[in-house]
Amino acid sequence: MGDYLLRGYRMLGDTCADCGTILLQNKQRQTYCVACQELDSDVDKDNPALNAQAALSQAREHQLASALEPPSGARPAPQPPVPRPEHCEGAAAGLKAAQGPAPPAVPPNADVMASTQEALLQKLTWASAELGSSTSLETSIQLCSLIRACAEALQSLQQLQH
Repeated sequence: MGDYLLRGYRMLGDTCADCGTILLQNKQRQTYCVACQELDSDVDKDNPALNAQAALSQAREHQLASALEPPSGARPAPQPPVPRPEHCEGAAAGLKAAQGPAPPAVPPNADVMASTQEALLQKLTWASAELGSSTSLETSIQLCSLIRACAEALQSLQQLQH
């Protein structure tokens, strides 16, 4: 509304019958409701049927989604979602506080260590390959976080073995 006032519009003592916003008047004495006019145009800019840029963005999203989706006959077994580190840290802190002091550390089973290390290496390899072909900034950021978490977990496993 301030931008319109700076451009010479006058603020009227009347309000819009549709939304109740104070009406403005231009130099040609035409009334203008900022809320109705601006909100309608904001919605239109995101509508692919009305805006070429929105249609192009939607088409790119569909291409990316179909590129990441394996062929129907070659679907891998579903992987459980990988929790984000910040959620794990918060949950772990709450759990540690509720349990009190930790019991003495017991050396981990060598088979468990080996299978955990193998799973982390597979996930790290997959994430690295996906990062190389990613065109989405959001996906790239998530993959980098996953790679960092896997590398830190592998480093922790190596420290436990020594």
